[in-house]
Amino acid sequence: MARGVRIAPQRAGGQCGVSRLLALERRGKRRGGTMKTLAVIANCGKPRAAQVLQRLAARARAAGWALAADAPTAALLPDAAALPTPELFERADAVLALGGDGTMLRAVRELDGRDKPVLGVNIGGLGFLTSIGEEELDGAIEAMSRGRMAFRTHAIAECRVERAGAEPAVYRALNDVVITRGASPRMITLELAVNGDAVTSYACDGLIVATPAGSTGHSLSAGGPILAPETDAFVITLICPHTLSSRPLIVPDRSEIAVTVASLGGPQTLSVDGQVGQALRDGDRVLVRRSDRSVRFMHLPGHSYFAVLRRKLHWSGSNVQARQSRS
Repeated sequence: MARGVRIAPQRAGGQCGVSRLLALERRGKRRGGTMKTLAVIANCGKPRAAQVLQRLAARARAAGWALAADAPTAALLPDAAALPTPELFERADAVLALGGDGTMLRAVRELDGRDKPVLGVNIGGLGFLTSIGEEELDGAIEAMSRGRMAFRTHAIAECRVERAGAEPAVYRALNDVVITRGASPRMITLELAVNGDAVTSYACDGLIVATPAGSTGHSLSAGGPILAPETDAFVITLICPHTLSSRPLIVPDRSEIAVTVASLGGPQTLSVDGQVGQALRDGDRVLVRRSDRSVRFMHLPGHSYFAVLRRKLHWSGSNVQARQSRS
């Protein structure tokens, strides 16, 4: 994980909410500094969202940030310019996602490959993708202003759906690509190939192709392994396969994974990061490979991925506890 550098500002321009952003930037320049823009998106349905956004506004102003947000978030965020996406992310120097993993996934999807670092603040449940809790927000804003954050780059998967007689549909996933039997009570049959080499045919409830970031999500619940963030691999995990011999399969992320829907009945569903997707038909072919795009997440200095796993998965071996008590 590389040390961060001070985040360089961009010029703002445009209309409506942008006028407010320009005014904030001019105010910063009159005070002798250069005001950076922090784009904020929040899950406004979370019970503490409004309270945390109020605190964020005060701390960001004091640290020299101009705030911009999508319309629902701007309604709860004092002094924030309301901007539509993708303009919000075009004008931002950094992005703050307040909520849980779903909010982080939405932020990454709407960034759509723009190289803007993302800080996730967890006010939700498990929050594997988020970097900090709300109690660390003040320190994180200060560290961002001083260029003291650390960055970790996460790979993005590209998913292409091929159907006879139709233009291919293309999606991108930070976490996972999931094929399921949808609302049907019947199993589906999926044929798997890697780099054109047939693996086997599965009768199952579904199949997951997960990135390292997504290996702690749906794939983990289905019995898949955890991949460290730096691992250049995908994990292929079956959902309730109708056999005792099926096991998760780890392949290099240079591979092209092909899944063909071969069952005769029931609707199948493709879900990408739980955010977007489509219905599948028999004969559809889903191709997954590593995208040429990626995303950078910000972390406080000293962040430990394995400490996050211990805390969130409640790992509590006696040796770990003994070492922690001595440190």
